[in-house]
Amino acid sequence: MRRPWNIVNSPVYSLATYAKGRLNMNICTYVTAISMQPKQYAVAVYYDTQTLVNLEVQPTCVLQLLHQDQMSLVRKLGKQSGLKIDKQAWLEKHLHLDYWKDYAVLANACAYLKLELIDRVNTGGDHELFYFTTTQYQTLSEQNILMFQDLIDAKIIL
Repeated sequence: MRRPWNIVNSPVYSLATYAKGRLNMNICTYVTAISMQPKQYAVAVYYDTQTLVNLEVQPTCVLQLLHQDQMSLVRKLGKQSGLKIDKQAWLEKHLHLDYWKDYAVLANACAYLKLELIDRVNTGGDHELFYFTTTQYQTLSEQNILMFQDLIDAKIIL
């Protein structure tokens, strides 16, 4: 039997963060809407990551709802640290970037949400919890959203 937190089939996101003219992206599965009006999200971010560093410098980010065609990006964005590799250069080289509202984002994601930091909480675990409000959004596709179970089926997550 799977652990209880692996039973729920949640969407897979990437959080695009920006600081000092540079972009970083990660993979997020610990994401949830926490308010209907205004629309707010809670996003858990690993400690000791470029994403955390960027959020400390720039409180604006873009949450990207991934499409199944983007599954191949999960290993690069989620299993390698932006502190050790230049994810922006890799994404540019492989033609995975586009622009939305003047922000570099993954091309062909299902949706984009521009988020502004409200607050953050040290959880005492391996993630810090960030609270954001949504300032802009766009849905591009409601079909073929990349889900947590897809990552298990592809043996990306064991």
